[in-house]
Amino acid sequence: MRRLSALAAAVLLATAGCAGAQSGGGGPIKVGSVNALSGAATFPEASQAAKAVFDAANASGGVNGRQIEYKALDDKGDPAAAAAAARELVGRDEAVALVGSSSLLECEINSKYYEQQKILSMQGIGVDPACFTSPNIAPVNVGPYHDMTLTLLYGSETLKLDNICALLEIAGNTLPSYQAAIDEWSAITGKKLKYLDSTMPYGGSDYTSYIVKARNAGCKAITVNPVEPDSIGQLKAAAAQGWTDVTWLLLTSVYSENYAKAITNAGSGVYVPAEFYPFTDASSPQNKDWRELMAKNNIPLTSFSQGGYLAAKYFLSVVRGISGDITRESVTKALREMKPISDPMVGTPYVFGPGQTHHDNIAGWPIKLASGANKWELVANDWLRIPKK
Repeated sequence: MRRLSALAAAVLLATAGCAGAQSGGGGPIKVGSVNALSGAATFPEASQAAKAVFDAANASGGVNGRQIEYKALDDKGDPAAAAAAARELVGRDEAVALVGSSSLLECEINSKYYEQQKILSMQGIGVDPACFTSPNIAPVNVGPYHDMTLTLLYGSETLKLDNICALLEIAGNTLPSYQAAIDEWSAITGKKLKYLDSTMPYGGSDYTSYIVKARNAGCKAITVNPVEPDSIGQLKAAAAQGWTDVTWLLLTSVYSENYAKAITNAGSGVYVPAEFYPFTDASSPQNKDWRELMAKNNIPLTSFSQGGYLAAKYFLSVVRGISGDITRESVTKALREMKPISDPMVGTPYVFGPGQTHHDNIAGWPIKLASGANKWELVANDWLRIPKK
């Protein structure tokens, strides 16, 4: 990640002097997003969902008679492309804000640039630590770090599991953030992990050695921060070792119908705190409007599309309350001064506000995948929240 930081700094210096650009007047309201639309790990649903929300708003007359012009660019999982995309949207297009972005690295690359340009980003899905530690970025999702604290809380306090261990896949500078999440769980519960291994790789071809070490350490439950293919490999490695009584405390990153179909042996269960109200609960009133809009636009029902949908909804709610011209300056002021917005799809009200950091979404809805079930089921009647300090 040092390489990413150096690149961001270089581009920041190269583009100094572009600050102050903003759109306004009677033309379209320009809004952008930076996303992983191609590359090794993609999640295009967030920006697709945001666009669907804006298209529906435009069809109903727009915002104070002005149309939303939404542009989603691909960072390809590449630092240079992420930097270029932000500068196209912010510098050339003069967007008033960024809404619904979803990327593995764009916060790390662009957060300082956004501060320089005095533009705010309502991230649809925040991933890297910079998404939650910037004054100019406020994701609508919980994020992987609070997600880890939540899954540990559910394992130790609700399932009453002992001997919990952690196998972490670390990309860039994320280890301190995951350690802080584990430390927060320890501070709340007074409990410690029995075993921690932070050397497990992303995209490993064989996870047997990591599984054997965890089993030999006496682990009864394991928390992991995997992407779907890695988790499938880890569960298969455990099953191959005959380790069928281990409980998996995972993150929203594996919450999909495709993952459920791929898992036949989930040990004593895979538990996940869904960052938004579980989309697999098809009859839920909480997701009704989102589900209908996604179906109408042929957008996959995933947590990513929930994040993009909510970011666009929150944005519209704020800009519709602006008196006078809608510019970058007026949008930034409105987001800084907005009142919290509650939505049944999340357990924590959303607010951008004047804070120097934005890591305020602290609620997840516990769900479970059982061996042989191939489907997710709710295991709670309410949100699980990280207790306030």
